[in-house]
Amino acid sequence: MEIPQEHTLVYDTTFDGFLTCVFQVYELKLKQVSFQRKNQGQESLFGESTEIFTDLKKADRVWKGIKRKLTARGSLQLYYAFLSEQVQIESLLLNYIQQALKSASPLDLNYGNGTVLKISQIAKSVGREKHRMEAFVRFKLTKDDIYFANIEPDFDVLPLISNHFKSRYADQKWIIYDLKRQYGLYYDLQKVEVMNLTLPETFDPTQTASEYFTPSEIEFQTLWQNYFQSTNIVARKNTKLHIQHVPKRYWKYLSEKTP
Repeated sequence: MEIPQEHTLVYDTTFDGFLTCVFQVYELKLKQVSFQRKNQGQESLFGESTEIFTDLKKADRVWKGIKRKLTARGSLQLYYAFLSEQVQIESLLLNYIQQALKSASPLDLNYGNGTVLKISQIAKSVGREKHRMEAFVRFKLTKDDIYFANIEPDFDVLPLISNHFKSRYADQKWIIYDLKRQYGLYYDLQKVEVMNLTLPETFDPTQTASEYFTPSEIEFQTLWQNYFQSTNIVARKNTKLHIQHVPKRYWKYLSEKTP
């Protein structure tokens, strides 16, 4: 019995990199495919691994083809699902894309399709995390006159919140840094760029240390904490409801929750 050969495509973790992989699947007519993000690869027992280098032209061709076969919402859901970083999300998305390209009508409108339902559910979770990050990000003014915020979202939502903060805080320089994924966004009053930081070993992201932040910022944090405590009516405290709106995993980075 001949064992079918599986092709493992290794890519650079970006959405354009994934789309380039999809292009290769069609160009090489690959049947059995798995995906590995670069530096996380494992050797396949019954196949071969190929590193796919991101090609923006190929990625753009695939993306345009997908958008012609889905509604605007469907295309957005596909992108949101990719940002979930779930294990083997790429294989699920490839199946979704293959079905969409064959479908005579927009696949994302077929709510009875199991793959469509799964993508929709994942995208909804990512969208919920996006909105929470837009609500819970807390900036602190550094001695470099840059407003700094650190986050650890469940999903890779930085690409989704960029426009929100660029519009809302257009008159100040800021950095939003994802500690989990070790990259961030930097706004220099004109554009937003992806950046990487090497944080000092002594840096505690849950504290407003005088070593890094301005005296006025430390005073503001104290005032904000006092205000929050003074407006908290103990008799009306509903911890269960509060946690539903502000999950505990966000508390360590919220100024009003800092001891």
